[in-house]
Amino acid sequence: MNPVVKYFNGEKAESYIFILIGVIALAMALYFIFALKTSFWKGVAIPFIIVALLEFIVGYTIVIRSPKDIARVETFIQKESQSVKTIEIPRMEKVLSNFVIYRYVEIALIILGIVLMYSSMNDTFWRGIGLGLFIQASIVLCLDFFAERRGHIYIVYLQELVEKI
Repeated sequence: MNPVVKYFNGEKAESYIFILIGVIALAMALYFIFALKTSFWKGVAIPFIIVALLEFIVGYTIVIRSPKDIARVETFIQKESQSVKTIEIPRMEKVLSNFVIYRYVEIALIILGIVLMYSSMNDTFWRGIGLGLFIQASIVLCLDFFAERRGHIYIVYLQELVEKI
C-alpha cells in the first residue's frame, strides 16, 4: 500500500476509535450524573465529558481532513516534489514535536488523577475527578503512542523520498 495512503488511513481509523471512545465516555458520564447521582460519580463524569468532547472534535476533524491530506501530499509527490521537503516534512516535524508535549500533559494528568484518587479514602467528588482523569488520560496516552509511532514511520518515508528526488 502507498505509504501516504497508509499513514492517513491509519490516522483516520484511529480517529474513528477516538470518536467511539468519546461517545462511550459521554454516555457513561450522563449515566453517572443522572442514574448514579453520587458526588463521586459526578466527579468521574466531569473529565469524561471534557475529554470526550475533545476526542470527538479531534477525531471528527481528522476523519474529514484525511482524504484531502492524501490528495495534497500525493500532488506534492507527483507535481511539486520540493513541497514535500518545504511543507510536508516541516508539518510532520511539528506534529511529532506536539506529541511530546501531549505525552507530558497526559502523564501529568495521570499523575494528578492518581494523587486525587489517593488523597481521600472516601468516595468524594475529588476522588471521582481523579479516577476520571486517570482513565481518560491513560486512554488518550495509549492512542497517541500509536499515532506518534505511525508519524515516525511516515516522516522517515518522506525523508527517504526527498533524498531520491
